[in-house]
Amino acid sequence: MAQFLTARDVEKLIRNGQPVPADARLTPGAHDYLRDHGHSKIAPVGASLATPSAASAPVAGIPGKKYDPVVPDYEYKWTPGADPKTPAEIAAFFNSPAIVAIKHRMVDIGQRMWARNYTDGNGGNLTVRVGDNLVLCTPTLISKGFMKMEDICLVDMDAKQLAGARKRTSECMTHIAIMKRQPLCKSCCHAHPPHATAFAVAKVQPPTCLIPEADIFLGKIAIARYETPGSQQMADTVGEVGKDNQCVLLANHGVITWGKDIEDAYWKMENADAYCQTVWIASQLGGELGSGVGGANAREFIKIRKALGMPDNREGLKECELCDNSEFRPGVMCQVPDAAPAEPGANPEVEALVQRLTGEIMKQLGAK
Repeated sequence: MAQFLTARDVEKLIRNGQPVPADARLTPGAHDYLRDHGHSKIAPVGASLATPSAASAPVAGIPGKKYDPVVPDYEYKWTPGADPKTPAEIAAFFNSPAIVAIKHRMVDIGQRMWARNYTDGNGGNLTVRVGDNLVLCTPTLISKGFMKMEDICLVDMDAKQLAGARKRTSECMTHIAIMKRQPLCKSCCHAHPPHATAFAVAKVQPPTCLIPEADIFLGKIAIARYETPGSQQMADTVGEVGKDNQCVLLANHGVITWGKDIEDAYWKMENADAYCQTVWIASQLGGELGSGVGGANAREFIKIRKALGMPDNREGLKECELCDNSEFRPGVMCQVPDAAPAEPGANPEVEALVQRLTGEIMKQLGAK
């Protein structure tokens, strides 16, 4: 049986001058470690990777040395029509190295969500589509900061549980509803990050055209009306909104983001909360938020999104419509009191005398 190595295992081997076994299976963290230490080829999640010799290792900036930088790709690509069917096939698939690697990444992201205060109690959940009819999901009633790999569940596209010792979360139905409507959605992240959730509670749609990164990686942030969490009504409502929007604020609830893999979906959650925090702070400063970066630049953002493989339903809008934030209202209101309070120590008798004299003077002026 192939050896399964973590980042710490790989680091120890390299420090001792030992090669990584050619048939070893690596966790996502182990892949990242090898990439960051000079390896030019990173195999798909769950695949094996042999350590190249020092002579063949690519070195940046040295003539004669091959240098082939890569971008990690964590998207799980299954073979259409090849889903496991029997209980034995499902069990073997659920415990296969590639799926185990995804489980490890889900656990890691759960810890990152918890550490950033995006989840409280048993809040939040994660899903990854791994087949025509297969989805990995987090279980119900568990802290995302303390999950273990064996806690992850496997369900079909009707949310029927197929594998896993823990009961699946009821909110996986909402994630699956987006996946059914949007084939590009391979993974979802749901959480309650404070700043983005505040916008959801206030039902304030974050403005566009203020920060390029937000427009590129999130697009337009949508709001879905409130439905009971875990219900079919919520799944249908969010599914319809989410098919065209990669970040959806769930009214009075939280946030859901989706992407091509779980890392991508989680990154968008970070993007969303950071953006909402920045907009909230900027709105308190009294400056002008309406001008933004302009419609022409916004169209460039859409081109970049499409080049990165992300959909954008604003493509057909006019430039003047791309940055229309007329519905956005900062949460600061200034009110003038109805009457100025009396000065400390004011004498009521003196005040009455002043009022009487003023009245007499106005009366005399009016008689002339």
